Parts: sequence; structure tokens; C-alpha cells
Amino acid sequence: MHYYRYSNAEVSCWYKYLLFSYNIVFWLAGVAFLAAGLWAWSEKGVLSDLTKVTGLHGLDPVVLVLVVGIVMFTLGFAGCVGALRENICLLKFFCGTIVFIFLLELAVAVMAFLFQDWVRDRVKEFFENNIKSYRDDIDLQNIIDSLQRINHCCGAQGPEDWDFNIYFDCKSESKSREKCGVPFSCCIPDPAQKVVNTQCGYDIRKKSKSQWDDQIFVKGCIHALEAWLPRNIYIVAGVFIAISLLQLSVS
Repeated sequence: MHYYRYSNAEVSCWYKYLLFSYNIVFWLAGVAFLAAGLWAWSEKGVLSDLTKVTGLHGLDPVVLVLVVGIVMFTLGFAGCVGALRENICLLKFFCGTIVFIFLLELAVAVMAFLFQDWVRDRVKEFFENNIKSYRDDIDLQNIIDSLQRINHCCGAQGPEDWDFNIYFDCKSESKSREKCGVPFSCCIPDPAQKVVNTQCGYDIRKKSKSQWDDQIFVKGCIHALEAWLPRNIYIVAGVFIAISLLQLSVS
């Protein structure tokens, strides 16, 4: 294999080892993400039956972990080897990919700002699809529960969205005990209770809507996130700028 090397190194010594140090951490983080993702899949039996991934209507969070792990592993490896061997091809691949990811993030941010209604519809559709798969994947279930509990919300646009799930659907012929209810994460917590009541949402939607306010969150999670963003716009902007500067500094 031919390497592009020169008698006078094109990469300065301090930058070479700085880039290597950054990328070894990046590479190890990628290995950790991959290991965690594969372990989670093995626990759920996905490695022995990969059709479980395609059979899930919603998002399997492990897929996201694995994708991030693969990207970090690949970029970390290219950066480490490129810096140590002064391999210009690998360094160009590393820098080019970092710049591409940065431009992609910027494009997504601009598109989200310009086409807010379209983005809102896609988020609603995404959330509803994941509600359908709430009982099909434990990781997805935990993420939805955490989102609803932290943001004091229920469903995409309200508690009625849980009709998209066969176990909670009021119109379903299912004999599920959760029929016409909501997950426990929709319930307003009782400070006096030290143990979480996982049955607090049972049959709640059989009652009149005027009674919901005292027992469950009635605000949809999309509205909750829309209200959260303006309050934390400086934090979001700061995180985006910090990530962008970090990406550009190593490229």
C-alpha cells in the first residue's frame, strides 16, 4: 500500500500529536458506543433475529447508538492513523467528513427554521409511530416515559394520541387492562407516594375530560417542546456553536 509521505512532514509535530490525542478519545468513545449497542441488541435477542429491527414501527434507540458509534469509530480511526502516519488521504477524508457533518447540521437547522410547519408535521408523525410501538421495545418505552415525565406532557398533541397504540386504544376490541388509559408517565406525580404507581393511568380516558387535569398531564409533548425551546434558546445555540467550533477546530 502506498502512503503519501514527505521528507519534510506536512503536519507539524504539536498538531500531529494534538490531533492524535483528540482522535484516540473519539475512537475509544466510538468503541464504547458500539459495545453498548451490540450488548443491548444481544439482551433483546436482536442479534439472533435481525428481523426484529425491521419489524419495529418506531425507532429502536439502539440503532441510533450504533450509527453514532460507527461514525465515531471510523472518524477516530482515520484521524489517529492519518495523524501518526502523516497520511494525507486519511487526513483529507477525516477533515472532509467533519466539514460535511457540520454543513449537514447547519442545513438541518436552517430547514427547521424555514419550514416549521413541515417539521412539526414530521415530528408529530414520528411521535405517533413510536406510540404505536410503545410496548414493542423496552428502550423506546423508557425514552417515551422519560420524555413525558420530564416535560409534563402526554402523547404527541394530547392524551388522545394513545389511541394509536393497540393496548391503550379505546375503540380497540382488545381486552387489555390498559384500554382507554395512558402510561404511568402521563400521571401527575403524588409527592406523598414513595413508590411509583404504574397503574395510575388505567381507565382515565373513560372519565370526562374535566377530570383529567387533576390526574394526568393534558398538554401534548410537541407543544411542551415548542414551549421549552424559546426558554432555552441561548443554551441550545451555545451547544450548537460549541459543537460547531469543535468540529471546525479539528478539521
